Amino acid sequence: MTTYTFGLRCNMTQKPMIVLTGPTAVGKTALSIELAKKINGAIISADSMQVYKYMDIGSAKVTVDEMDGIKHYLIDELEPSDEFNVFIFKDMAKKALNEIYEAGKIPIVVGGTGFYIQALLYDIDFTKQDVDESYRKSLYDFANEHGNHALHEKLKDIDPASYESIHENNVKRVIRAIEYYHTCHEPISKHNETERAKQSPYSFAYFVLDDVRQRLYERIDKRVDIMVSNGLVNEVKKLKAMGCTSDMVSMKGIGYKEILAYLDGEYSLDEAVDKVKLESRRFAKRQLTWFRREKDTIWIEKNEYSYDDNKILNKIQEILAEKRIIIC
Repeated sequence: MTTYTFGLRCNMTQKPMIVLTGPTAVGKTALSIELAKKINGAIISADSMQVYKYMDIGSAKVTVDEMDGIKHYLIDELEPSDEFNVFIFKDMAKKALNEIYEAGKIPIVVGGTGFYIQALLYDIDFTKQDVDESYRKSLYDFANEHGNHALHEKLKDIDPASYESIHENNVKRVIRAIEYYHTCHEPISKHNETERAKQSPYSFAYFVLDDVRQRLYERIDKRVDIMVSNGLVNEVKKLKAMGCTSDMVSMKGIGYKEILAYLDGEYSLDEAVDKVKLESRRFAKRQLTWFRREKDTIWIEKNEYSYDDNKILNKIQEILAEKRIIIC
């Protein structure tokens, strides 16, 4: 095995950034920690759920023991009642980046929320338009009365690209896309496409960790079973006792909304668990679709490395050295 000494490039005009992403349950956490140890890195979580306190089991949150001394950012930073979106993520992540660079370390952005990664990596302005509260309320009222599917259909003619890329159950993003068209008279997908054409201000490598679909789905199902055996139901019970409700952003996460529905008598426990597995598999499929559309990605297929993390790490290190993001 080749031995490397790593550090930041002395003459680097663009600051370095490594992205390690992929579908849920593919094995990003353990790999990212080992990578951070090897390259003097620190980790920024690009996960929409691990940012919340008290939501550990259902989010598959990295534990202190698993961190093994590697500094992690955007973990356990918000209360479950707090709002979290791409604007807040980008602001928090940029502050973390500054701290990491000042410490002379390399940031590794880890997580499966492609929208967040894209915003940070390309410094995208997902501009906030003026909010018409009455119009927004009318859209939420429409969704409550007619359902998420009917709301989603409103996008079909005004913004076909967003219609295809935004899942109908992501009501918040569906409403934002409709609002943007209502206010700016152009599809938000067109605005975002223009922003995506930007060059990144960072010297980066964007890795997507992937696995054979059937094996990935088996990992997802097994992880859900482990979550349940580790106390997912009690975790959601405690959150409910704290006042957490289904209309909170935090409680819309997969695993939380289904178990909350079980506690409210909408499903049996078996039905809720099966639904968590189904929604997790669907989420993984959507994640992969997103990452395939992204530019500049480097795909790491685990089966091509015989599922040996050391081989994968060696390959990642070789690529980082070739791109001169690290020096050896």
